[in-house]
Amino acid sequence: MRNSNFFHGILLGILGFKSDWSVESNRESGTGYFDISVEIENEEIGIIIEVKYAENGDFDAACKEALDQINKHNYTAELKEDDMQKILKYGIACYKKQCRVVLERE
Repeated sequence: MRNSNFFHGILLGILGFKSDWSVESNRESGTGYFDISVEIENEEIGIIIEVKYAENGDFDAACKEALDQINKHNYTAELKEDDMQKILKYGIACYKKQCRVVLERE
């Protein structure tokens, strides 16, 4: 598959099993629409995930693009409004059957 929709769906399925986690997809925050947001209220942890397809297997560039998009469009705004004290930003790059994940803490 040549896009990130498949991986996005898998992540939603994996993250959605936790009953005390609030998981949202493709919602507006900041000046754009994030791929996935997770709020773990009892631990005050917020997570933003952006998934990109790594053209030609360039995982580093795709992860950087994902994190740059999170930062440029301020996707963490809603998490901050909801008083999440620890914010994690994940840039995920997928290519064929492989993925790379880069974490940036705020």
